[in-house]
Amino acid sequence: MGEDISRTDYSDADFKAYADRVAGQREELERLLVEWPFDLAHPRAGMEVELNLVDAEQRPALVAKEVLGAINDPQFVHELGKFNIELNLPPRALGPTGLSAFYEMLRSTLNDADQRAGGLGARLAVIGMLPTLTEDDLGPDSLVENPRYTMLDSELRRRRGGPVRIQLPGTELADGIDFTTIAPEAACTSHQIHLQVAPEQFAAYWNASQAIAGVQLAMGANSPFFAGRLGYAESRIAVFDQATDDRSAQEQAEGARPRVWFGDHWIGSPLELFDENTDWRPLLPDLEEEQAGDGPPPLRALCLLNGTIYRWNRAVYDVAGGAPHLRIENRVLPAGPTSLDMVANLALYAGLTRALADQEHPAWSEEGYAIARDNFTAGQTHGMAAELSWPGIGTVAAATLVREQLLPLAAAGLQSYGVEAAEVSRYLGVIENRAAAGVNGATWQTAAVAARERAGEDRSRALRGMVEDYLTLQRSGLPVHEWER
Repeated sequence: MGEDISRTDYSDADFKAYADRVAGQREELERLLVEWPFDLAHPRAGMEVELNLVDAEQRPALVAKEVLGAINDPQFVHELGKFNIELNLPPRALGPTGLSAFYEMLRSTLNDADQRAGGLGARLAVIGMLPTLTEDDLGPDSLVENPRYTMLDSELRRRRGGPVRIQLPGTELADGIDFTTIAPEAACTSHQIHLQVAPEQFAAYWNASQAIAGVQLAMGANSPFFAGRLGYAESRIAVFDQATDDRSAQEQAEGARPRVWFGDHWIGSPLELFDENTDWRPLLPDLEEEQAGDGPPPLRALCLLNGTIYRWNRAVYDVAGGAPHLRIENRVLPAGPTSLDMVANLALYAGLTRALADQEHPAWSEEGYAIARDNFTAGQTHGMAAELSWPGIGTVAAATLVREQLLPLAAAGLQSYGVEAAEVSRYLGVIENRAAAGVNGATWQTAAVAARERAGEDRSRALRGMVEDYLTLQRSGLPVHEWER
């Protein structure tokens, strides 16, 4: 959800005072990185999963408030849309059996929440973008009434100076759809991985995260439909990008950086990312006083600005248990299809980043950053059918690259975390079998809708039928590559 704010009526003076506070806290962070003992315990991972709520007709159910009341669990919070909620699992160590602990916690928590939502006639859909959402579902009435979201919506629209236009060239969305609010952002539900790292290792892990983002999308794509139209394998990336773009038409023409940004270079320090944040005008200039006490400062203003710069791999400063820490928030992946699939995606990410970060002479340091960015574009556009480039190998099919080159690296990385061999085999085996079958959530959804349309169903009916089957198979617990096709 992001941090709440206290009001929405900010003046130009508030924006100036906030910018000054951010600059001061950036200096505090630099001092902390040198002087303060950061939490360097056995590295931990965390997980957020954004969820859709659907009714008996597989349509969005605008009952988030009521469902959260029925679930009655602080791990679940509001998201942007009234048809969204978010699950935040507590962090834990990855080894030796941390992956299975994540899986059991995620599976049981989602199952219990789904049963409670059922009492209100709703179900949880863990899917990158709900295919049955229509243009009419993404209007002002679909947004949660919350000062943070009200301010984000008004500021983004005011700065853009025009409608939110969602347009995916070369797809059924090529002509574009205009919206009057940022509600299309609510259509984008993600599986976000948090990986705690030591400050001196942060740059290596962040660079590794950028290098494998295209691989993550190719293997994990699960968002082929938006507003009833077929887009990219992972349309969520482009929809989120466009829904939160606050640049005017002139700024876009001049090449100003978008608020959703892959980046344009490798980094040498986490401070580089926090420094770049000042290139963007704040959206939420909240000046609420901080209560640090005798412990490390929360740096609230710095973190609030950071939370509105939507990098696909974001640097996060936080304080827990009286100690500060840094973590990478990996925002590349869509939600779903199953708990097992999501933990397998976590295993691939954690293992690969560890292996790449630990290399004495990282291959990616010698390659142009543009290659990683091109892989990111290929992964979101083509998913499992993507062709990806890799240092020392060249361009190769994503599934081949993963099976022959990257899975052994990921296995070595997980073993470095102390993950037991059986755990490594179980979760990376899901990725291997997914690649061998050529099936991820996006390929399954697309094929299922195409089969229904060939049988004579129109698009709306085919999407509802596909989502109904998806939810049934999701509840079976089988990974997506084993779903009937």
